[in-house]
Amino acid sequence: MSGNQASGMATQRPLSTFEKFVCGGLAACMAVTVTNPAEMAKTRMQLQGELAKVGGKKLYKNVLDVLAKTWRNESIRGLQRGLGPAYIYQILLNGSRLGFYEPLRRTINTSIGRDSTDQIPWTSIIAGAASGAAGASLGNPLFLIKARMQAYSPVLPVGAQHSYKNSFDALATIFRAEKFRGLIRGIDAAILRTAMGSSVQLPTYNWTKNQLGSNGLLPPNSILTYLASSSVSGVCVCIVMQPADTALTRVYNQPTTRTSDGRLVGALYKNPIDCLWKTFKTEGVLGWYKGSTAQFLRVAPHTIITLTANDIILGLYKDIRNRRL
Repeated sequence: MSGNQASGMATQRPLSTFEKFVCGGLAACMAVTVTNPAEMAKTRMQLQGELAKVGGKKLYKNVLDVLAKTWRNESIRGLQRGLGPAYIYQILLNGSRLGFYEPLRRTINTSIGRDSTDQIPWTSIIAGAASGAAGASLGNPLFLIKARMQAYSPVLPVGAQHSYKNSFDALATIFRAEKFRGLIRGIDAAILRTAMGSSVQLPTYNWTKNQLGSNGLLPPNSILTYLASSSVSGVCVCIVMQPADTALTRVYNQPTTRTSDGRLVGALYKNPIDCLWKTFKTEGVLGWYKGSTAQFLRVAPHTIITLTANDIILGLYKDIRNRRL
């Protein structure tokens, strides 16, 4: 075998799961920089009127009102509250989701005797849910403090208020008060939320992109194809994930009370199912979907930027790696 042939074979080495994890995390950090203000608005909309009957006084009319009032009263710092922990969370969550999704999907396909490249809906859903749940478990402490930071407003507060100097202060404060248990508060809600969202995000994105390209509706790998696929994916994610997302925000942000044995427990909700039930009883089904417009404004561009940037970063990384081989 000649040196050129050996070099050619080396450049074909597939990326490892770790390499995909890192590239996926970097892509997600680029996305969250853009979408974090919408996430902040969603969090405040979800907490507004918590467990209150319809018709109460509202601080915010809609997502645009949240963004406008936050900008006027808290400036860019208010719009980007929680961005620090959001970066680390996105590396853990989307690094896992983008890094583990394909290996899991291919493994499941192979285990049932199908070709690893086949796009099978139910194996894609399982792989998406499992990879998302893994990322949510790893990133739970970061998502917890992110949600609390985004809910905090010194001018127009909604829900329970938690004031932290920074991410390290938040983690230290929670650990001092509740030890490790406090850092995994709401992990069941986080797994439920992310598994539901991840089970449809990548499968619907990939399916829509393949359908648009294979049927000649849009050019494959074009910006329009990315936009259309991401929009379809965003709608599906909002419909499926929003109730669990509302429960997660409320479970994370709820005040705590100390039991007779000294443990700190949630004062409003026992678990995400209890939260969904109480929300339904007092606010109806629409209570589950508070902040859904902000959620869509976050999910659609987040999907576009993450998946597009991921492809670009993977391509650049492969070029750089192959030049060194």
